[in-house]
Amino acid sequence: MIRLTVLYGHPDNPKEFDRYYHEVHIPLARQMRGLKGWTIGKCESAVPGELPPYYMIVGLYADSREQMESILASPEGQATVADVANFATGGAAFLYDEEEVLIPYALTE
Repeated sequence: MIRLTVLYGHPDNPKEFDRYYHEVHIPLARQMRGLKGWTIGKCESAVPGELPPYYMIVGLYADSREQMESILASPEGQATVADVANFATGGAAFLYDEEEVLIPYALTE
């Protein structure tokens, strides 16, 4: 399983980032077909009161890097990637990794 991680820097206006991300970017990104998973989370520093290095972390999952690149090369993927510039005023870094699950996460027990 490949994961594409997107690390969003701190935006100029966090409220506007959140509004845009949830009202515009997520609906746009949901049009991409073939993803095996998708996670988002606001970053918190490990040191209380300290600003974390990133504002938000996003994980997109596919069976392989080739499959992820195909998803992103689709018209829906291209539109989603192009949209990042519309709201990510703190910048965004994109990283791939081959994920190795050591303890599986279960939604139900």
